[in-house]
Amino acid sequence: MSSILPPSAFIPDGPIALKPIRRSRIHTRPTFLRSPKPHLVSSSFFAPKNPSWFFSDKIQSRNSSAAFHRVPSLLRLKVSSEDAQFNSIPEDKQLQYRQKPNFAEFITSERVKVVAMLALALALCNADRVVMSVAIVPLSLANGWSRSFSGIVQSAFLWGYLVSPIAGGVLVDNYGGKVIMAWGVALWSLATFLTPWAAETSLWALLASRTLLGIAEGVALPSMNNMVVRWFPQTERSRAVGIAMAGFQIGSAIGLTLSPILMSKGGIFGPFVIFGLSGFLWVLVWLSATSSTPDRSPQISKYELEYILNKRKTSFAVEATKPNTSKVRVTPPFRRLLSKLPTWSLLVANGMHSWGFFVFLSWMPIYFNSVYRVDLRHAAWFSAVPWVLMAIMNYVAGLWADMMIQRGISVTLTRNIMQSIGFAGPGVCLIGLVTAKTPSIASAWLTLAFGLKSFSHFGFLVNIQEIAPQYSGVLHGMALTAGTLAAIVGTVGTGFFVDLIGSFQGFLLLTSLLYFLSALFYVLFSTGDTVNFDEPVP
Repeated sequence: MSSILPPSAFIPDGPIALKPIRRSRIHTRPTFLRSPKPHLVSSSFFAPKNPSWFFSDKIQSRNSSAAFHRVPSLLRLKVSSEDAQFNSIPEDKQLQYRQKPNFAEFITSERVKVVAMLALALALCNADRVVMSVAIVPLSLANGWSRSFSGIVQSAFLWGYLVSPIAGGVLVDNYGGKVIMAWGVALWSLATFLTPWAAETSLWALLASRTLLGIAEGVALPSMNNMVVRWFPQTERSRAVGIAMAGFQIGSAIGLTLSPILMSKGGIFGPFVIFGLSGFLWVLVWLSATSSTPDRSPQISKYELEYILNKRKTSFAVEATKPNTSKVRVTPPFRRLLSKLPTWSLLVANGMHSWGFFVFLSWMPIYFNSVYRVDLRHAAWFSAVPWVLMAIMNYVAGLWADMMIQRGISVTLTRNIMQSIGFAGPGVCLIGLVTAKTPSIASAWLTLAFGLKSFSHFGFLVNIQEIAPQYSGVLHGMALTAGTLAAIVGTVGTGFFVDLIGSFQGFLLLTSLLYFLSALFYVLFSTGDTVNFDEPVP
């Protein structure tokens, strides 16, 4: 007698689970299906690794014969006690257990398309910034500017960047990242495109165009953070930020490598025109191809939408996906935000991050040109290589951070580890950079410093979303403002320091010390838990 019961003996009960039936004692089980409990067979043994096809819209009816015939024949055995227990869970909860997207699903999903567009926006954002760090050399020679005055010209961007992040963060919290990001890219692309005209008109017009660039770019990172919160569950946010920030670093590499080439072909202002027009094209694609929230996207699959919504950890996360289109909220509670040490850990961390970032961004081409006598074209190359490694390490470090949290390591410890690597690592590398005797060794130290620096994005940057989800935009704006103040001091201070002391190396050693102190402050006072900013300040 056959040891396998005929399919007709079973009654389907849902897309996987089948009702157990009474079996005659004369039926025997094949050896390969025996288990420590011979009367049970787990259907999970035969379950597909990627169940997305199994829960498509075509398998909806619990009594559909078509759905039954799509089930592999071996699945028509009796279900285990685990499956019986699983079937007692409501269907909306079952999705949380069954939906585990693999890498192929993740990389082709709608949420990754959104973060890829964010990465392109941040690439343009940084490319528009760094063009001036390359163009400043011929502009200084043509106009007879000193190094200290060159630092003032480059810092004009930061003066604009100083005033917009907090206001931009408030707008992002109320109107969502999609609209604010579109306005930001449009305005900073216009400022970039008009830079040649401004430079030919007057020095004040040039400073005004760079200030407008800074004002517009101040909304970029808060908008990115807002879109990541809306589109990604917490277990995927680090890698999402990694993809977006990889675009940010690639923008630096593109700007530093292409600018000298475009200048040789189209004059000093060639790259300003090219990058400005590219920004206008991005805005058109962004507005037509993306949505502010997953539930508003016409392209998103039902499977992905249910996965995103079911992975929300708090009720606020669900509410945050609905932009407030009524009226702007009252003034954010700045006093309560500033009364907590975790807030100050973020402000100090972002301040140090921006200090190092803008010092490298503005002065590395001049550093390699003056210290190692490297030609401008090669100086841009030496300065661009580290950004490429930083872009690669952004995704690697983000994936590692997500894996640590998924494996049960606390969010606080994960952020502290990432931040410590991201600050202490560059501090050590700057010491190596100062002692380097050749441009190749110096470039190697600088490249390693940037690769390790990327880890800090998964310390303080992602931490903004975690300690204050309802105020993430304004808190990010406050952190950017603190960072901008530090960047202004660092960028302008480098020029004055070199003019007074005559040494780039001394300033790099000072920066190394500040990295170590900032890492220590963050570890002591940061947290990965949500902070109650609504309690009154004593």
